[in-house]
This record gives sequence, C-alpha cells and structure tokens, in this order.
Amino acid sequence: MRPPIPILSDYGISPNHGFLPDVLPLTRLPDPYYNKWESIGSNLQNLILSKRLRGVIDRLPVLSTVGLEHDAEWRRAYMLLTFFAHGYIWGGDIPCDRVPPSISVPLLDICEHLEIPPVSTYAASVLWNFKPLFVDEGIDDLDNIATLLTFTGSLDESWFYLVSVAIEARGGPIIPLMLTAVAAAREGDSATVTRCLRAFAERLDDLGGLLRRMHESCDPGYFYNRIRTFLAGSKNMAEAGLPNGVIYDDGTGESQYVQYSGPSNAQSSLIQFFDIVLGIEHRPTGEKPDPASESEREGRSLVPQHNFIRDMRRYMPGPHARFLRDVGAVANIREFVESRGGTDLPLCIAYDACLAMLRAFRDIHIAIVTRYIYLPSQEKRVRSPEVAKTRQNLATASNNEQHKKVKGTGGTALIPFLKQARDETGEPSVLTWAKRFMSRQTKISGQNDFFLGKEEKNALDEPVLEHGLAGTWSMNEEYGGICYN
Repeated sequence: MRPPIPILSDYGISPNHGFLPDVLPLTRLPDPYYNKWESIGSNLQNLILSKRLRGVIDRLPVLSTVGLEHDAEWRRAYMLLTFFAHGYIWGGDIPCDRVPPSISVPLLDICEHLEIPPVSTYAASVLWNFKPLFVDEGIDDLDNIATLLTFTGSLDESWFYLVSVAIEARGGPIIPLMLTAVAAAREGDSATVTRCLRAFAERLDDLGGLLRRMHESCDPGYFYNRIRTFLAGSKNMAEAGLPNGVIYDDGTGESQYVQYSGPSNAQSSLIQFFDIVLGIEHRPTGEKPDPASESEREGRSLVPQHNFIRDMRRYMPGPHARFLRDVGAVANIREFVESRGGTDLPLCIAYDACLAMLRAFRDIHIAIVTRYIYLPSQEKRVRSPEVAKTRQNLATASNNEQHKKVKGTGGTALIPFLKQARDETGEPSVLTWAKRFMSRQTKISGQNDFFLGKEEKNALDEPVLEHGLAGTWSMNEEYGGICYN
C-alpha cells in the first residue's frame, strides 16, 4: 500500500508561504513576565557593542517557560534566546564556552518543545525573524519586509536574512504545486505533471532573480568581518577559541560540552524539498556517482545517513524535517518521467527545465559565496592589528596566516560542496541535449553581475582554504555547507 501524500497542515506548513509561519512572527512576547528578555532584545546591538551583554545576562534571572502558550510565542522565545546565546559566546574579546543558566535553562526547554537544537539556526535567523512593513502587501517583496532582531543593527545583516525570507515566501506555493504533481503521477496524468513542472521552472527562475539582489544592500567586506562571527556555532571551532564546544549550563553541575552547527542555507527545508521532489541525489563531498546504482529506483529520494544535507535536517523544526522525510517516501516525479523513456517530449522538456533552473540557482549561489567569502578571505588582512592582538574569534582566526589549516564553523570544503551539489542537480536529466547542457563546465561566473570576465578557475579552483559564511575550511574536508558547524 502506497503511503499517503503529506497534508501541509499536519506539519504546520502554509500553502501560501511554505515553511514561513502562516501567522506572522511576534514582534514582542505578550506576557509582561518576559519583559526582561524583550528589553535585552531591543538593546542587543548596543549591549554587544559596549561589551555589556555578558554582564546583563549573568544578572538575568532564570525565567520559566510556563507563560509561553501559542506556537508563535515559543518561536519568538527561541529566536531571542539563541541570539542572546550567540551574542554571549562571541560578543567579547575572547569567546565564552559556557552559556549561563539564565539562558540555558529556558532555551533547552523551548528547544525540546520545538524539536530543534539549542543554537541559532536558519529558522531563528530567517523563518521566524521578519515582519512586513505594510500588512496588506506581500512578504515576498524585499521592499516590504524587515528583520526583528540582528547582532549588528546594520542594514547589511538585515538584508542578508531578508533575501532568504523573500525566497522562502516566493517559493512557498511550489510545495502544494508539486504535491499535486506527485498525485497526478500516481494517476498517470502526464498533462497535469507537465503543467506543474512548467510552473515550477518559472518560479525557480523568479527565485534566482531574488538571490541576485543580495549585493544591493549587503557589503561583502562587512559581512565577512563583522556579521559572520556571530553566525558561528560551536563545532570545530578550536582556532576561534572553542576547542571543546560550548556548555549549556542548566544549573545542575552535570552539563557537558556540546558542538552544534550555526545557521546554514542547507537548513532551508524549501531547497531540500526541491531536491527531494525532483529525485535529485546528493552524495558526500568528493564521492562520485556509482554507475551500478543507476538502475535502482527504490529509495531514490533518500540520501546517505552521513550526507551533509541529511545532517542539516537535525537543525530544522521537527515538523519540517518530518515533512521532508514523508515527501521522500512518496516522491515519484523522476521515476514517472523516466518511465516515459523520452517519448513524452513535453513532459521531459518540462522536467529538464526544472533541473536547469535549479542548477542556475545554485550557480548564482556559488557566485555570491565567492564574492562574500572566497574573495575577502584572499585579502588576508584585518582592519586593526591592535584589535587582532587582543581579540580571539572567527574573524581573527581566519586572518591569521600562521594557521595552515584554519577551521571555521564546520571544517568543510565549501566551494567543492556547492559545485558538486550544482553538478548533481543535472544528473537526472532525461533528454540528450539536456544531459550535455547540464554537464557543461561553467567558464564565466556572474556575467553582467558579480564577476564579469573572470574565469571560474580564478575564483573557485585554486588549491587554497575555502570559506563558509561563518568561517574557513580546508579543501580536504569530507563534508560541505555554508555554515556547517
């Protein structure tokens, strides 16, 4: 018996906004009991800048979560406390490896409720961290949304998060669209599947346009040197000052060191949904496709347990991760297209168009990562040598040329991961011309955009340390990702 096609409402997913909450994120917790949290949140940037955040949090009482009622309140509390925790860890001259009970006790309780780790994630910085400027206008419009909380108070940081918010909102309707395609494939309805795939390809092209806008209001140098430090988690952060990770002190005296990833675009359930519903397989970085598995159809949508992308599901809200698992159990579009053996030309063209648009989206992503991470990393300098001597964090560790193998937020080869993910996107293509197109090697990155006239090898293929959004990675690491901790 075939498993049922998932119903979005069972997972708290909106047919209009996708993985963004159907109810707008709260701008403030309604219970006055949490005014102390809200006061810190409204002054977070100033407290970090003046280096007073740690003292304020140390004096903060341990508040109970009993006053949190609706899901929106739990999400708001999670966002606040994870921002506080990252500010506490990275907001001083040297990082602190202990988060005090005033944050840890309620945060651990909240995370158990939301089924998410006690660390800032894509959900905290993007999904639950926005508000519309005008409620009667769309939240997929970058000119109509603002962030609720940032570490630096800068437009650059807000824009960095908001581009992803707009992509999530604009891409939300793709989810019910493709579930309709899955149902149609079960019935052998090729016309409906083709119609859905065409609409999917058009929407993917639209999402690429949003991603290209990153450079409008987010400066690469500012992002690299100021923002990414606070995005770091606690995994493989020895060079930055956290050799063992972080202790979330629950007051029992028995807390142990833990290591978690920081926010990563790989934690976007929307992007993972695209891969799953199209039957795209991702392997661990550096692993080649196994020709013997090409004839296997069962379990195509499932990725290896040790795969980085699969690991990132641990950092998604529990219902979202379960949704991806359940979609993987019913995804049939790739098998349906392949079963036509190339005889249904409109269907094959529509499917290959989706792969091409998703591949193009990943090309844009590579160009952005190159501009915001790789190129600034090659400058090998810090703005103030005096500050570098007194501070220890991700920025100073990344700029220390004595580190031949600098670890960032995950110890992973970022650019090889992204390039492999891009190439894997084209592997399921059906038609011969599409296979040739998908297997091409891009020679020019960002024409008429970031890297006009630059050959890709100049920006991507040199044997140097690779950098993720929150740190640096050496080329010989096993896994990959944007902020993998």
